[in-house]
Amino acid sequence: MNNGLSEELKAAFPKILPVPRPSVLDYKIKDPHWFAGFTTGEGCFFIKIISSSSHRLGFQVLLVFELTQHSRDEQLMGSLVDYLGGGNVYVRSNKLACAFQITSFTDLMDKVIPF
Repeated sequence: MNNGLSEELKAAFPKILPVPRPSVLDYKIKDPHWFAGFTTGEGCFFIKIISSSSHRLGFQVLLVFELTQHSRDEQLMGSLVDYLGGGNVYVRSNKLACAFQITSFTDLMDKVIPF
């Protein structure tokens, strides 16, 4: 749906007009309950294994906390960095999505897990 309606849906519902998405100008997160709810709906933890020549086995294991949104919400994802005092925002290679990630174990234990 982020890419718009397919031609089949447009033909099946010719009288449906898209509603413009409102602009959000204030991206400052003011309430920890909003962050907790947003994380419940959009967040996840996963384990990432990457090659690493500096580790004895040749691999590094990372615990990752991630929130993903459409790329138009990149500024919102950036506000999470400010709110939590850590993490990074990455735009996916297809440029349709962006992700806020925390991989620092200390930040995960001190900032994310308490929520």
